[in-house]
Amino acid sequence: MTELPELSGKVALVTGASRGIGYGIAEALVARGDRVCITGRGEDALKEAVEKLGSDRVIAVPGKAADEAHQAAAVERTMEAFGRVDFLVNNAGTNPVFGPIAELDLNVARKVFETNVISALGFAQQTWKAWQKENGGAIVNIASIAGVSASPFIGAYGMSKAAMVNLTLQLAHEFAPVVRVNSIAPAVIKTKFAQALYEGREAEAAAAYPLGRLGVPSDIGGAAAFLTSEQSEWITGQTLVVDGGLFLNAGVH
Repeated sequence: MTELPELSGKVALVTGASRGIGYGIAEALVARGDRVCITGRGEDALKEAVEKLGSDRVIAVPGKAADEAHQAAAVERTMEAFGRVDFLVNNAGTNPVFGPIAELDLNVARKVFETNVISALGFAQQTWKAWQKENGGAIVNIASIAGVSASPFIGAYGMSKAAMVNLTLQLAHEFAPVVRVNSIAPAVIKTKFAQALYEGREAEAAAAYPLGRLGVPSDIGGAAAFLTSEQSEWITGQTLVVDGGLFLNAGVH
């Protein structure tokens, strides 16, 4: 980014943000003037993301999302660098298995929930204690349409994202009125994470969407920017479906 906007005075922590949806969210927040801490497992990818986003506005803390020590370190480092953490975006996630749920390895299911759900709760607890309880803010959880509908062959992922939707409700109720908590449920977004769902057949996959294309990270970045803005200050406990109209095709044909 060659020309950065004036600082907004706000600070965000975005997990799983070295690329894909998380990077798109971080990019949108930096573009409006926020300072941002991004996390992820790959140090090299994080360094590259910081360079592209602007090293005077963005810091990175590498680590595994499900690691409680990493959660604490990320929040602590954000507070040290920027003095506050107004917004938390829980984007880190995993989907290591594809197949029928009847054959799902329960240990894999546990790993999915640890990374996709428990880590989000851990980060929320950390930001609440460090800043938001006394100063307010907003949390955005990245769920999925797989969490609000049947999701054949990615059942563990779908179950975890359904739990993320309910976690959003629980946090929104408990953290009100000082912190607003919402979630975003994307359909297929063109990222490395979702590549297996459209690679080699993008036109066919996009044909199912009334808006005629798959999503891109900036689509979710814009939604997250809205849900952490003053324009959404009377919205909490909601799940915003960002699906290019895909659910419009769910009716009787």
